[in-house]
Amino acid sequence: MELNKIYHGHCLEVLKTLPSETVNTVVTSPPYWGLRDYGVDGQIGLENSVEEYVSALVEVFREIKRILKDDGTVWLNLGDAYAGSGKGRNADGKGNPGKNHMQSNGQFDGIVKISKNVDGLKPKDLIGLPWRVAFALQADGWYLRQDIIWNKPNPMPESVTDRPTRAHEYIFLLSKQPKYYYDHEAIKIPSKNPVDDRGARGNKKRIPTNLINGIRNSGVYPKANKRSVWQVPTKPFKEAHFAVYPEDLIEPCILAGCPLDGVVMDPFFGSGTTGLVALKHGRNFIGIELNPEYIKIAEKRLSKVQLELIHELGC
Repeated sequence: MELNKIYHGHCLEVLKTLPSETVNTVVTSPPYWGLRDYGVDGQIGLENSVEEYVSALVEVFREIKRILKDDGTVWLNLGDAYAGSGKGRNADGKGNPGKNHMQSNGQFDGIVKISKNVDGLKPKDLIGLPWRVAFALQADGWYLRQDIIWNKPNPMPESVTDRPTRAHEYIFLLSKQPKYYYDHEAIKIPSKNPVDDRGARGNKKRIPTNLINGIRNSGVYPKANKRSVWQVPTKPFKEAHFAVYPEDLIEPCILAGCPLDGVVMDPFFGSGTTGLVALKHGRNFIGIELNPEYIKIAEKRLSKVQLELIHELGC
């Protein structure tokens, strides 16, 4: 298996060629169901039903589990959709189709207008796609450890008048085993009360809770554990008709999920942001991408980063 390489092909077929237990973490955002046509045969996301879409992803993630190390993790981003006529992403005739997908902001290669009729749902019902996939993976043996909310302070406007504008997406943290590699120290955030030993709040005096429970000694704590709501603005990408997910969004996934010199995989590589962030932080990457045009964009971005790193090292 060659590291720091983009493999061209369908992710399921390429994954089958890779050796078992060689990847530390997977950070990825599969194509959303019925969102857009990438113009490549065999692409995931154009299934005729939600059930077929979920089944296709479960099959992919079975291969991911095989190539993942026993202490490995997966960080999976997925967006939702509405049941209805299939008029763009929302399928309720509201808003701008697909513009919240972190790999699809902006102009489409091809808007998909497949039927969004879902058994058991009414038109305008939120389908709950991210959770359907998460529960299916859980039922297939994955440990569903955390739902993370990507809070977007600059969401794409929607012309809706009967619901709030959507300003979030989900990232699911999944693991192969109950115990896994997770470097919580690497992604800690500044503490709001760094010198608060929890012994006194305002005029109220009490015995520190942490001392009662034996959690930690009284002292100064400048850092706190990262929370499950991540506020990260979206950013435009001028080199193609879609937007990449922000580097700041996946940086904590890579820092927490992969040790130095480890391997990060993205089986839906797109424009290569996962690989780019991995290289910047001393990790290796493996990318899989079906669309040859996206591979060209990714290679261009990665080459620039690799040259910058070589320059920094004085090589």
